[in-house]
Amino acid sequence: MAIDPDLVRALHIVAEDRRGASADAAGAHHLFQTSTVSALMDARYDGDMTVGEVLAHGDLGLGTLCGLDGELIVVDGVARVGRVDGTLAPVDPATTTPFAVVTPFSPGPPTALPALAHDALLARLDALAPAPVSAVRLEGRFDRLRLRSVPRQRPPYPPLDEVVQRQVEWDVTDVEAVVVGFRFPGEAAGLEVPGWHLHAMTRDASTGGHVLVADIADGAAWLDAADEVHVELPPGVALGTADAAMRAGIERAETRHGD
Repeated sequence: MAIDPDLVRALHIVAEDRRGASADAAGAHHLFQTSTVSALMDARYDGDMTVGEVLAHGDLGLGTLCGLDGELIVVDGVARVGRVDGTLAPVDPATTTPFAVVTPFSPGPPTALPALAHDALLARLDALAPAPVSAVRLEGRFDRLRLRSVPRQRPPYPPLDEVVQRQVEWDVTDVEAVVVGFRFPGEAAGLEVPGWHLHAMTRDASTGGHVLVADIADGAAWLDAADEVHVELPPGVALGTADAAMRAGIERAETRHGD
């Protein structure tokens, strides 16, 4: 399945192999991504790039680790992983990743945020987003963060839609936290997660994971427009557009939670 050439031009997508991606310097307002969401949906959980190589392209981001081993969060150039036991741990730069997105974060001035429940917070971020593809960093006190992670998988790998049925969820309440992530338009489904894809860590780095619910009490948002998306394609992975079934699977994988 081939991605729409008009979308490639509109989003300024540059597809590269590993050698080209490794040689390419991080550029201001560029996003760098290894592999695609479609590949993850199809159980491509063995990465061909290391976390250290990915971090050469940006200091803010998210993703996962080889074998789908937890939820990767990159804040201020430091990579940590949130696992199913609720812990948050530093990541060895030699660890490989099957999917990660980073950017050299260069935002405009912060925007103060009042108390907003999750859906209202996403709507506010939509209104603030400076471009169809945007990066965000939120800081503040959250009434509630509902987080999730998934257990590490062993070959033969099941598809992601099955894995998230066994995800582990937990709540942290009345907590200072940092939330980072990206927004992609719906047309990019398959390449990326449509809408906002967010990961969070508490300010004390005691826990973190994929965000299912974020109810903010007060805080601030910094946003950065992406003017180019560099995608490193592992062998056998191609840019593609998602059909209706794939789109539904991506939405389930990203938003499924128990309440």
